[in-house]
Amino acid sequence: MALQATNSDQTLIELFLDMIAAERGGAKNTLAAYARDLADFSAELGKAGRSIARASTEDLRGYLGSLGKRRFAASSVARRLSAIRQFYRFLYAEANQPALTRLRAARLACLIELLYATGLRVSELVALPISAAERNARMLTVRGKGNKERLVPLNEAAKKAMGEYLALLFAARPQRKAKWLFPSFGEAGHLTRQHFARELKTLAATAGLRSAQVSPHVLRHAFASHLLHNGADLRVVQTLLGHADISTTQIYTHVLEERLKSLVRDLHPLGEE
Repeated sequence: MALQATNSDQTLIELFLDMIAAERGGAKNTLAAYARDLADFSAELGKAGRSIARASTEDLRGYLGSLGKRRFAASSVARRLSAIRQFYRFLYAEANQPALTRLRAARLACLIELLYATGLRVSELVALPISAAERNARMLTVRGKGNKERLVPLNEAAKKAMGEYLALLFAARPQRKAKWLFPSFGEAGHLTRQHFARELKTLAATAGLRSAQVSPHVLRHAFASHLLHNGADLRVVQTLLGHADISTTQIYTHVLEERLKSLVRDLHPLGEE
């Protein structure tokens, strides 16, 4: 069975891999090797009840000793030691230079604004190409299920968040052309929906919200519900959500029913009687 990093360690490892991909243009094989080496380091520390952030020099010596007992070749031990050194340098730099922290915060803000503004499926959102962020664009071209394209309007808040995020992204990787709006180190080349969901739940918990009730799909649901509550036509919402059949969109009819009741109650002369 493959060894797994603890949750807190996994977060730090993902941040490190994000940096390697964004700033150094790390190849997939290189990123995969870093991921394996650091996950093994985390797993071995976990056996002693330690974590990467709290490891001591003795913990590191103990880990290197364990590699010898597991009959790792000298070249493999040297590679792991190099990976660990680079990782800790990154953590130290991160604590003293918050540029990447700002970039990740701006990315999360951009993801949230775009999702609530457009109602995209999370799989559509994370796979947006960089061309989707054309300057002064008023619409997003989205390729959804069945490879069908649709146009979705962008509001000012979403455009502003996208502009701020892109400014930080281009500053972090000025020599590298991005294919994706949200590039990352994974096999797909862009941020995964699972990674976004984790970041969203962490943000919710920090804000004092119940993280179990917050997800990308909840934001998509809010987009549709709020449009209908404020008078949007059901077929318009169907088009924006990319539903092939209006029966799928009709799960929101309870919102329309409540709105109609409130309209009659508030506007009909006998509504309060």
